[in-house]
Amino acid sequence: MTNSFQFRWRATAAVVTVAGIIFVTLLLNSGSGQTVDTSQPQAPATASSAPESEAAVDLAPSQLIAITIEPIGTYLFPIEKEAVGDIDFDDDLAVQVFPSYQGKILQTFVELGDDVQKGQPLYTIDSPDLVQAESTLIAAVAANDLYGKELVRATALYKTTGIPEREFEQATSDAQTAEGALKAARDAVRVFGKTEAEINDIIATRNIDPALVVPSPVNGQITFMTAPPGLLVQPGNAPAPYTVADVSLKYMLANVTESDSPLYQVGQPVEARMIAYPDRVFEGTISKIYATVDPNTHRATVRSVIADPKHELRPGMLASFVIRVRDPAESVAIPMSGVVRNGDGTMAAWVTTDRKHFVQRIVKIGLQTDGKYQILDGLQQGELAVTDGAIFLSNILYAPPSD
Repeated sequence: MTNSFQFRWRATAAVVTVAGIIFVTLLLNSGSGQTVDTSQPQAPATASSAPESEAAVDLAPSQLIAITIEPIGTYLFPIEKEAVGDIDFDDDLAVQVFPSYQGKILQTFVELGDDVQKGQPLYTIDSPDLVQAESTLIAAVAANDLYGKELVRATALYKTTGIPEREFEQATSDAQTAEGALKAARDAVRVFGKTEAEINDIIATRNIDPALVVPSPVNGQITFMTAPPGLLVQPGNAPAPYTVADVSLKYMLANVTESDSPLYQVGQPVEARMIAYPDRVFEGTISKIYATVDPNTHRATVRSVIADPKHELRPGMLASFVIRVRDPAESVAIPMSGVVRNGDGTMAAWVTTDRKHFVQRIVKIGLQTDGKYQILDGLQQGELAVTDGAIFLSNILYAPPSD
């Protein structure tokens, strides 16, 4: 009896097991197990299930006010490169003002940044050479006076046969020699920058003025100064006590990347903007391309010249440069608001033929200027495209509204 009960229990368990297996099999064969929710209302705009590059959206008439549709046109895109740099003085217009002779600085008359005129005194030095020249001048004046008087007396005596002809000729020769020495002495002092009036004053007073005046050789501005009183200066011994530069022209030094350096040529137009003048554009042209490349930054220097008659630009000012390296290119263009960046990094625009059905078009963009993209591939001139509100269509495509 026990064995019969165990047999019936095992048979029942086997039947239940087989029934479970059959149920599971039927459930798997009926589908993936997911249910479709049909209770969601349909959006007014519908998106197709085409590939992303050919995705499409249909808009209801009320939704068209959110976008702008225009034919694709062309635009002139300038071929430009951007760089940063700074402002500097025009070295070709700067003059280092050395004294003509060695001496110690006695007095300075101008400071850094002062405007000076040609011939205006900059500083004076105590020059032993000037002292020697003025001493020679005073001695020459005395000798000329002496021999001049001797010649007057000799001439009077010669006329009365009071002296022989030989003595008269000797007196004449001595007077002429003294006169020549006086002229040479005046010229020697004049070389030091003394005027005729100053030379005459030295002769009249017999006083030696050791101060050698060093004037500015050009009109300009003091751009460098290292001239404390007592400093011993020599001709050509750097640094010069003063540097005077014509600051009506300035250098714009742009640091361009090594890879772009072959694009630059002398004469190309340059536009510069300074932080100090954010609303102004300073224009110039490339005047020189430096031959070396900085081994640390791998950048080359491009120099351009700009007129600065009001002296508004100061050396060291930071500047951003735009250099036009080629003639403008006319290309298919679309406003930036007509292009959207997808999640995978591609750029897309939307085109239509009936202003109702919109197809997404993957585009390749190039230059950008004045709020427009240059289209290298993906759009043709004359096609109808969304020029404003492309992001609205993309939002519908990737996140359809619920109402």
